[in-house]
Amino acid sequence: MTILNRNRGAFAAQSRAVKQKVIQRLRVLGTIEGISSIVLMGIAMPLKYGFGHAHATFGPGLVHGILFLLYSAALAHAKMVLGRPFYWAVKFFIAALLPFGPFVMDKGLKREMDDEASGG
Repeated sequence: MTILNRNRGAFAAQSRAVKQKVIQRLRVLGTIEGISSIVLMGIAMPLKYGFGHAHATFGPGLVHGILFLLYSAALAHAKMVLGRPFYWAVKFFIAALLPFGPFVMDKGLKREMDDEASGG
């Protein structure tokens, strides 16, 4: 085996590892952002509008907003690293706007991560 072939194999393995890490980061941020969305809409908003706690949404809303921005940045990074088309990122972005959307999209990300792990 020549040095060039050995280097190509090492580069391909390193590239797969980077892609797996990017997908895993997107999955984790998607899960955390999805949970924050459910807390905001399922707990904080009913407390505010149903029980008159005027400031119930401030903390959860702030956390959710920051997490949404982090998720959006991770999504843009994943699109670039993975070389996916624009509509791929749009699909994930729209899902993040919906309650339970990130959880639905996680199945596809898990499949992509498994494909990268197997060298596909």
